[in-house]
Amino acid sequence: MTMPKRDWFEGYRLLSLLALILIALCLWLAAMRHFDTDGVRMVVRFTARSSLLLFCLAFSAAALAGLWPNGWTRWLLRNRRQFGLAFAASHGLHALALVAFARLDPVAFTAATSLASYLFGGIGYAVIVAMTVTSFDRTAAALGARGFRLLHVIGGYYLLAQFSLSFGMRIPGMPNYALFLIPLAATLILRIVAFVTAPSTAPASRPGATAIR
Repeated sequence: MTMPKRDWFEGYRLLSLLALILIALCLWLAAMRHFDTDGVRMVVRFTARSSLLLFCLAFSAAALAGLWPNGWTRWLLRNRRQFGLAFAASHGLHALALVAFARLDPVAFTAATSLASYLFGGIGYAVIVAMTVTSFDRTAAALGARGFRLLHVIGGYYLLAQFSLSFGMRIPGMPNYALFLIPLAATLILRIVAFVTAPSTAPASRPGATAIR
């Protein structure tokens, strides 16, 4: 009897690969500048962008699978927990790079941050931690289906808004940053269209199946 073939890039193999790629790229970028302030700032920028990409993939997975069911969108939906956890890993590396930046050049770090960035960034990290902790079967079951969905949907929209504001604020000085708003806008539109056109037929999953609903 022939066993069904399973894609290697699934589940925690996929998550491990994504995490290793992120770590390797962060080390490479920092090493290019001998781990000085410029190298660390390159890592800060890279992880902000990798986090945005992984977040959009995870947060749009259900909408994409509902609107355009095919092999790729079903694979993305099956693995959206892994993309959500990879997003959390990317933003964890982002936090480490920010700490390194603050230690290497406190003056430049102070100039690049504000009270608002501490406040809203801190809330964002609290949301990421809460969503990550509840992305496993036992913790999701303890939270309950309703609580799980509220946390992951509201938290997801908060993060989408925070990403939009963070990248949008940089557009006056660096117009190319407008490009980063495209995947965020696309994610929002996809979710709205999927909700309006097929709210009862969108792919469902049990609590804990994903890091970002």
